[in-house]
Amino acid sequence: MQTWKWLYTPSYHWRFLAKVVIKAAVLFAVLNLVFALLDPLPVLGKLSAYNLLLPGRARLPYGENHDVAYNLSLFQLDAMFASHTVAQSKADDEYRVLVIGDSSVWGILLEPEDTLTGQINRGQYETADGRRVRAYNLGYPTMSLTKDLMLLDYATRYEPDLIVWLFTLESFGQEAQLDSAIVQHNPAPVRTLIRRYDLNQDTEDARFVEPTFWEKTIVGQRRPLADLLRLQLYGMAWAVTGIDQEYPEYTPRSIDLEADTTWQGHEGPAFATGDLAFDVVQAGVDRAGTVPILLINEPMFISQGENSDIRYNFFYPRWAYDSYRELLHKQSDQHNWPLLDLWDAIPEAACYTDSPVHLTPECSAELGNMIGEAIIDMAD
Repeated sequence: MQTWKWLYTPSYHWRFLAKVVIKAAVLFAVLNLVFALLDPLPVLGKLSAYNLLLPGRARLPYGENHDVAYNLSLFQLDAMFASHTVAQSKADDEYRVLVIGDSSVWGILLEPEDTLTGQINRGQYETADGRRVRAYNLGYPTMSLTKDLMLLDYATRYEPDLIVWLFTLESFGQEAQLDSAIVQHNPAPVRTLIRRYDLNQDTEDARFVEPTFWEKTIVGQRRPLADLLRLQLYGMAWAVTGIDQEYPEYTPRSIDLEADTTWQGHEGPAFATGDLAFDVVQAGVDRAGTVPILLINEPMFISQGENSDIRYNFFYPRWAYDSYRELLHKQSDQHNWPLLDLWDAIPEAACYTDSPVHLTPECSAELGNMIGEAIIDMAD
């Protein structure tokens, strides 16, 4: 009995707890150290219930109103693509088309079936050799050709038969190429592309997000880890509802415009070739390799309101857009880029919603028909 009492004296009890706490702290520190050294996020990102237990998403994850849209923005490319239908095995009779671009391709204010790729797939196009055209929406809502190139580079692993790349002048500013958050949070693949294609960007740009060693630990990566889990959990609500964005009331694109002739700090009257990121377009064509690529200058709203003699729309003074189109065609001719210039192909003002490049479902269908026919021309 005396020994029994001695074992459970208060001093022994606290010494025992102290040892447990110390061992737990050491174990936690070791786990964090190993996690930081191994950097397992890319592997964890590839572990996905999408396309297995859950249907794949029709577009890349993007959004912040989780309770309404069952979606979120994250920067882990492996997880983003693993959640997408493009990660599914390619069917033997499939002509796979990857469509890359900005928010107009992703489909702001559009249901998934009303986006450009939804409209192309609705057309049930078939190539001359009997393959079914299936388009995949790999647009992402920021305007940067470098962002597009990064996504194109990743997406080539999914066996495309054709890449369709939509853009507009707003994505061409050299100074804005690294402004996109998803570019800043993926410095390694972007730096590789800059070096490989000798792009006019600085690999040491301060906008790149470089985590410290501490930020690479489990503690430092708790937000990205939580995002990976949330993406899986939201998949259940997405599977039931099909809702992946909020559809709020919006302010229509401006008709009456400011008498401002500047664009991204440029005052005109024309661009020099080096002012715009044509080097990134060439890098995309080179990266596509033997896969055909179709470049499309996307349709935009052309205002007839106040100061429309100075500006086409909220985005562009006329001198800037005219100079861009002239250079675009010269570069296309010089490098033999397949280019479809649809800048004024959808002139009706009512076709555009909250932006000079965001279309209504009806006009998205019109654009889908145009591009669907161009896809068949490329395929055949």
